[in-house]
Amino acid sequence: MSAHIKTIHPMKYMRDFLARKIRPDGRKLAEVRPTAVNVGSISTADGSALIKIGNTVVICGIKAELTVPNAEKPNEGFVIPNLELPPLCSPQFKSGPPGNTAQVCSQFLADVLANSKCVDLQSLCVVPDKVAWVLYCDLVCLDYDGSVLDACVAALVSALSTVTLPEVKYDPIMKTKCVELEKRKPLVLTCYPFASTFATFDEESILADPSEEEESLSSGTITCVMTGADLCTVHKPGGCRLNEQQVSECISKSQKRWQSLKGMVEASMKSVYSNDF
Repeated sequence: MSAHIKTIHPMKYMRDFLARKIRPDGRKLAEVRPTAVNVGSISTADGSALIKIGNTVVICGIKAELTVPNAEKPNEGFVIPNLELPPLCSPQFKSGPPGNTAQVCSQFLADVLANSKCVDLQSLCVVPDKVAWVLYCDLVCLDYDGSVLDACVAALVSALSTVTLPEVKYDPIMKTKCVELEKRKPLVLTCYPFASTFATFDEESILADPSEEEESLSSGTITCVMTGADLCTVHKPGGCRLNEQQVSECISKSQKRWQSLKGMVEASMKSVYSNDF
């Protein structure tokens, strides 16, 4: 009978559960789904990671290439994130050019990198105005089941933490570059931003780490990006009304989840690499 109610009256089905302070999948309102981190999952990439949050799976591979710095910022390199949402991950996405959701997510990742300054772009410069590194961060969602921004940020940051760049020698007279692949230097991040998404129902119930079904039925979502105790970015697409107390609760819960995600990344790094994280 409950399956029929879920199909015919999904909102009533959801409200009946929320009235008892529980969700259809058995989680409490503030409970997040099981999360797994696997770094170094792509051997041919300069850095990579796979993140699984519930059924949502995102993989990130990073490729480093040499380029000429921007004339306006001659002593900086580049970090360019791009997310692909293929039909494989959800029926709602179609083949072809990136859709609106993928573009919004890619811009969100770029904003997180810019606001957090987790990558010192000057460290990517080899020779000012001549040679710099550009890190192409390609993310692919393998399974889309809500909180995709959380998975994307975690995958991106985890992959960046594994990047190693070869030593480059530049001859100013011949204007030639020599890349020594055997001599590599790890990319050092200044901080570790992680995102936490919350969905709101009837402007009363706030659900942490919503599934795709919960997101589709919610009145809106809000994503908080933390760099430890500091708030980096807040992403609120619209339709989500929260008072000051509710926003503070979301930020507080995001801080606790940041600690958990950071610990997972550290543990995964230590299990793959012999040197300390």
